[in-house]
Amino acid sequence: MVNYIWVGMTVIGIVFALINGTIKEVNEAIFNGAKEAVTLCIGLISILVFWLGMMRIAEDSGLLKKLSSLFRPIVVRLFPEVPPNHPAMGYILSNMMANMFGLGNAATPLGIKAMEQLKKLNGDKNNASRSMITFLAINTASITIIPTTVIAIRMNYHSDSPTDIVGPTLITTVFSAIAAIMIDRYFHYRRSRKGRE
Repeated sequence: MVNYIWVGMTVIGIVFALINGTIKEVNEAIFNGAKEAVTLCIGLISILVFWLGMMRIAEDSGLLKKLSSLFRPIVVRLFPEVPPNHPAMGYILSNMMANMFGLGNAATPLGIKAMEQLKKLNGDKNNASRSMITFLAINTASITIIPTTVIAIRMNYHSDSPTDIVGPTLITTVFSAIAAIMIDRYFHYRRSRKGRE
């Protein structure tokens, strides 16, 4: 569906440019946008490689395991249906740690693995389980301590202080995570109560 929307917007834009005689400007915008995208990607690669390397060092040194064990009691309460030693719990914790360091690219495969394990726990049903919904809500509104990608973009565009975003991002993501958990719990209890009635 999204592909059709993008194609539709592109076609409408080109037709509109032909009618108004601004096709030259559209061509320039397309090529400048492509050039800017490549430049931005190259700028992001260096920062992401650095932080992914730091993540690997943290993993090899055991720091990631210590952080995971610190958050384990909270995560076990958030996912009461998942056994504490189940592989899904490990993937959920790893995904949360990667998101905390702003490493969405590293967090995505961990999130997919977590969902696969949660689906197995759900008996491979097509309907999402309570744990799957909770994980999706938390993953979407995850707490971010170091917004690596945003810092990289700000550095790429020569920001005077690219790390100024750290404080506001941390505050915002903490509130968004709390809101996501509260909304998730509200709808879960509402659904449970309807089921009992």
